[in-house]
Amino acid sequence: MIQFEKFTLDNGLRVLVHEDKSTPMAVVNVLYDVGAKDEHPEKTGFAHLFEHLMFGGSINIPVYDDPLQVAGGENNAYTTNDLTNYYCQLPAENIETAFWLESDRMLSLAFSKKSLEVQRKVVCEEFKEHYINKPYGDVWHKLRNLVYTTHPYKWMTIGASLQHVEDATLEDVKAFFKKHYNPANAILTVAGNVTVAQVKASAEKWFGPIPSGEKYHRNLPVEPPQTAPRFLEVKANVPLDALYKCWHIYPRVDDRYYTADLISDILSGGGSSRLFQSLVKEQQLFSNIECYHMGSTDAGIMVIEGKLVKGVDIKVAEAAVNAEIKKLQQNGITVAELEKVKNKTESAMAFEDMSVMNRAASIAMYELLGDAELMNSELDKYRAVTAENIITEANIIFNENNCSTMYYLSTN
Repeated sequence: MIQFEKFTLDNGLRVLVHEDKSTPMAVVNVLYDVGAKDEHPEKTGFAHLFEHLMFGGSINIPVYDDPLQVAGGENNAYTTNDLTNYYCQLPAENIETAFWLESDRMLSLAFSKKSLEVQRKVVCEEFKEHYINKPYGDVWHKLRNLVYTTHPYKWMTIGASLQHVEDATLEDVKAFFKKHYNPANAILTVAGNVTVAQVKASAEKWFGPIPSGEKYHRNLPVEPPQTAPRFLEVKANVPLDALYKCWHIYPRVDDRYYTADLISDILSGGGSSRLFQSLVKEQQLFSNIECYHMGSTDAGIMVIEGKLVKGVDIKVAEAAVNAEIKKLQQNGITVAELEKVKNKTESAMAFEDMSVMNRAASIAMYELLGDAELMNSELDKYRAVTAENIITEANIIFNENNCSTMYYLSTN
């Protein structure tokens, strides 16, 4: 159980505090309820661009990193399709520095043509390096477009097009900030060697005066059920042929999500998993293969992807993948195998929560999902999954009409 206390400031900022006296450190984590899915289809990549802009300094603090380093701290951030998260860790006695830094950029991020140009250049270089010039770099641009017809998960966090970032104006950027980066749309989590009373006083002092802004209410288009298989073949200058298969699954807070999560572990949870044993070790069709899901807030996808052994026919490899899925659909799983993946999940969850930084991020993420207490009850949801649930969901998820397949073929 991870203990925490929660209160809300008058301006709507939700604050959650997790006390841990075993560490000399403290973490200040600010999660904004905005991700790539909240972008305009013609202006994508903004949430990720903001992740960079937020380190460009605020009106009172020209360089964000300098005061934090003086205070012995470190910081970082990440953007997903669902959220944007900023965090800094520093010695607990210097926590006031983190409150000052985070509140100042929420209140008064410095917008200038110069900072926009600097960060635009960084993001454009990242786009080219990782998604245009890198082997297999465009896989998810193509796959998301294949799998999603309607929901904004159809573009990646980096953006649907390099052009969108290149064309972003200062007015565009200011409007995006005003809409999303405010107390009503944020969750502040403080964890480590702190007290609730201390955090309450600091939160009121530093964040309390910031105008609340308007709570952003989503009205995103819903992805319709897929009713026929989809297929795409791509040829590129890559070393090996690769196979990608995607199926629509459930939103993050749907109880069936936990069954889907365990299915991905049964098929691909390490060296003893079904896909690895059969397709890599025994049949030697793939050099590597994995099954995973996106863990997205809205209805996400289950993915099987693998690089083929040189010379293997991709249709033969795909047939072997389908045969493994069919085995799970028809024969199900033994109680012992199910217990093994449940135990593995429990260990992974416990390991994830070992660091105070991870605990702070987890508390914020579960609060975003609807209730931070979810974090303490999820294990029971995994434990409740039965062998019958596995067979039922395997037959629903791995339906041919729910599948999108991409052959990514080497021209070498």
